[in-house]
Amino acid sequence: MAGIKSKYKKILLKLSGEALAGGQGFGIDAKIVQKTAREIKEVIALGARLGIVIGGGNIFRGVAASARGMDRIQADYLGMLATLFNAVAIKEALKKEKVQAQVLSALPVQGLTEPYVPQSAKAMIEKGTVLLLAAGTGNPFFTTDTAAALRASELGVEVILKATQVDGVFDQDPKLHPRAKIYKEISYAQFLQDHLRVMDATAVSLARENNIPIIVFNGRIKGNLKKIVLGFPIGTLIKG
Repeated sequence: MAGIKSKYKKILLKLSGEALAGGQGFGIDAKIVQKTAREIKEVIALGARLGIVIGGGNIFRGVAASARGMDRIQADYLGMLATLFNAVAIKEALKKEKVQAQVLSALPVQGLTEPYVPQSAKAMIEKGTVLLLAAGTGNPFFTTDTAAALRASELGVEVILKATQVDGVFDQDPKLHPRAKIYKEISYAQFLQDHLRVMDATAVSLARENNIPIIVFNGRIKGNLKKIVLGFPIGTLIKG
């Protein structure tokens, strides 16, 4: 891709587990995983360095299980393990695309992942390895959004890209309110003050403390990820 340069050189991408389920709504859709891998490959081809935090809601959602009577701590640990399924699936899809990737987990599983160590992770990402950062923060009560903001801070990335199923941040839930208005740009303070829920408040607060902008965008639209990395104004920018 000679002559084409990315605006962002080091990125933390937050993907939802639900996105990998495709139309089936549960589990892992191999076609969606491979599509995701191809889009990641396009970004790497631009020279960007990439870390990815992925949720596990397509396999297990801790909060929902807790609401049904399961112990919250145990439910959250099962949710962390669910993210490992997704991370390994994406790693194998990237392998087919000839993209070097490594799963690093806050809950290491011998033979499947390596433990997440910030300094080692920074060295890997600088060399161009795509990092699949699994098991959230490794602690219950924290969402994978918060894990994304934490890993972004530790790795020193320039931006957090949060892929969702809507076009950005709206003043109301666009699925319930057809006339909801999208923000092209919003401050961290307003996002938190208005209790907007497209991203966890703890994650946004952590990004604000470390001055890392967040771009919320529709991850279902092919090409959006690449356009953002190139600097196109896609989605909603959250910054100071």
